[in-house]
Amino acid sequence: MNRVLARKLSVDMCGLRVPQRSFCTTAAKASSSQDQLSNQSKTNGSTNGDQYDIAIVGGGMVGMAMACSLASMPLTKQLSIAIIDRNPALKSGTSIKKVDFPDPRVSTVTPASISFFKDIGAWDYVQQHRHAYFDKMQVWDYTGLGYTKYHARDVSKELLGCVVENKVLHSSLFSCLQGLIFYQKNDCRKTIHPANLTSMSLQPSSSSVGMADSSSPSSKGLAKLELSDGSRLYAKLVVGADGSKSEVRNLAGIKESGQKYSQNAIICTVEHIVENRCAWQRFLPTGPIALLPIGEKYSNIVWTMDPKESLERKLISEDDFVKAVNGALDYGYGPHPKSSLFGEFSASGCFEVPPKVVKLVSERMVFPLSIMHADAYVAKRVALIGDAAHTVHPLAGQGVNLGFGDAFALSKVIADGVAVGSDIGEVTLLKKFEVERRVANSTMMTILDGFQKAYTVDFGPLNILRAAAFNAANLIPPLKRNIISYASGEMRFPLFA
Repeated sequence: MNRVLARKLSVDMCGLRVPQRSFCTTAAKASSSQDQLSNQSKTNGSTNGDQYDIAIVGGGMVGMAMACSLASMPLTKQLSIAIIDRNPALKSGTSIKKVDFPDPRVSTVTPASISFFKDIGAWDYVQQHRHAYFDKMQVWDYTGLGYTKYHARDVSKELLGCVVENKVLHSSLFSCLQGLIFYQKNDCRKTIHPANLTSMSLQPSSSSVGMADSSSPSSKGLAKLELSDGSRLYAKLVVGADGSKSEVRNLAGIKESGQKYSQNAIICTVEHIVENRCAWQRFLPTGPIALLPIGEKYSNIVWTMDPKESLERKLISEDDFVKAVNGALDYGYGPHPKSSLFGEFSASGCFEVPPKVVKLVSERMVFPLSIMHADAYVAKRVALIGDAAHTVHPLAGQGVNLGFGDAFALSKVIADGVAVGSDIGEVTLLKKFEVERRVANSTMMTILDGFQKAYTVDFGPLNILRAAAFNAANLIPPLKRNIISYASGEMRFPLFA
């Protein structure tokens, strides 16, 4: 009883402090984390301008991971944070039912990202829902000249990754953040603003602004954010986690470079007769097709092709689409690889045919592919993470993992700044984050872009070189180990150890 009263007292005090939707509920009887948030209907907008330490624009997976990381670290858990996003899932929660078919929007979470989720306390929530660990992966070429198989045991690990629906990742991070705030009784300044960012500017400063208490009425030198609901707020640091068309990046005047690939990707969920426990990827003349386990007897398809073909594949009948998928993963476009350039593989490394698809159980979603890299990750009181800073080809499933890496790195830099009393919005501090992440992201982007370009040309000598690369990865253990470690997020460069 005393615990309930203490909780009620704590959250009621928070209700007085937070003008929008706070994670701290005004009622002690919330039955779930989603109910907890939806019970807070505050209508008095912050027209006078609340001040926060950090404003995270974008409450998707990477933005929520950033908030969780900050809330979980001893040096940053006391920071006040505003999350700006109109996503309805942040208001009413995401409905996840075990009886539903898996959503086609999934992510392949690397071991490094799993460790990050465990560190911030979010992985326990993921494990309550559907997910699929896998410990082996087969990659092969449509020409039949080469293939390679990766096993977690090659690097003395138990798994290569885990495929999780995006809505499960997001809901788990959301629940994790609420759990962190509930158990940190003195930390109630984590607020959701259900609006869009419309303008951003720096306030004039007559003197430097340090790590002053967030309740200070002074907004000199801070970033001022105007929102679509008419409210405004001030922040020492604005984190842009608002996707590839980032408004934060645009308003900060940060340019970007990149290109649109002449490719689209079709994603969907399919069903097998048997459970799929392996990740499969075959490189076809128009782009790769991936078959990823998602739990039970379901798999996720990510099929890259030219835009015209993608629209045709989206419109054909379900039966015809299933036949096309099975053909693309079997004898379609070319024969099965039979041996390496240097002889037969061992039994455990023999080529396998993926399990047959028997049914399409979701809609087919089509989206264009591109590569983009921001010219800078940081500016005065601004930092970009995730797709706001970079987008990559989905052929290795690395996009969201790079974003999680950004969130973790930026959180550490902020914690270092707090430890020595630095202004967390100063460029000199934020540059440490940019230096670390630009190298890691640029390397991965270059590798993925190279793969994409190498498989847009069907040319005899090049086909042989590609096959030789597959076989080399299979036959040279140090190379295989480094490729696996790099793809798992455990190494910076895919070089020999």
